[in-house]
Amino acid sequence: MIRLVVSDVDGTLVTTDKVLTPGVIAAAHRLAEAGVKLALVSSRPPRGMAHVQAELGLSGPLGGFNGGTVLGPDGAVIEERCVPEAAVRTAIDLFNRRGVGVWLFADDQWLIRDPDGDYVSKERRTVAFEPTVVQDFSPFVARCGKVVGAARDFDLLAACETELHGLLGDTANAHRSQKYYLDVTNPSADKGTALRAVAKYYGVSAAETAAIGDMTNDVPMFRVAGYSVAMGNAPPDVAAEARGHAKTNEEDGWADAVDRLILPRA
Repeated sequence: MIRLVVSDVDGTLVTTDKVLTPGVIAAAHRLAEAGVKLALVSSRPPRGMAHVQAELGLSGPLGGFNGGTVLGPDGAVIEERCVPEAAVRTAIDLFNRRGVGVWLFADDQWLIRDPDGDYVSKERRTVAFEPTVVQDFSPFVARCGKVVGAARDFDLLAACETELHGLLGDTANAHRSQKYYLDVTNPSADKGTALRAVAKYYGVSAAETAAIGDMTNDVPMFRVAGYSVAMGNAPPDVAAEARGHAKTNEEDGWADAVDRLILPRA
């Protein structure tokens, strides 16, 4: 029996234009009416999820930075894992060498060096707050929740992902949350650990949870949850990890997942 749904946000809950459709909002309300809790776990910073929480009428915990930070309803930190400083420096160095835009999320800020860089305007709409432009990331590397490489060259970013795996080893996670974003996070932080933390908060076992997502960084929570759903826009290797499959995020796939796959198991 599913008592808790843990959902990704981008590519899952919202459209490509970062919109929560009326169909998705209505499906979230149907979950609540059925007594099923809903929690969001995303690669976004927690601050960049507050407006989504509000639109859905949610007041529970949420996980940001792919599970690196889990906040309670009052904003208090339940769990927090920063990226090791050496890994931050390694990622920044690689991105600089390969001509990839670099962002840091630290001290509740989104830090960038180039305000006109790839996807900065898109991220501004996504997280609903402004970046802080800095000349030097050095003062923030010891308190970094996530490093992001952003690029319009998807093949280049895929190559960077492979290279970072070799450079970082088990000192940090490096996964693309979108084709154009490569996220570097704490090695013990993933969406599976975030799902466990949220389930513990609600007094629910992992077997009573369902996870919904679309990208590689969602696979850890697929493997922890009692039931998993891949969006129709998920790559084949991600879809293969899920038990259920929904329509795409441009077709109200999240609502499809709730009505056809989740509620019958609630």
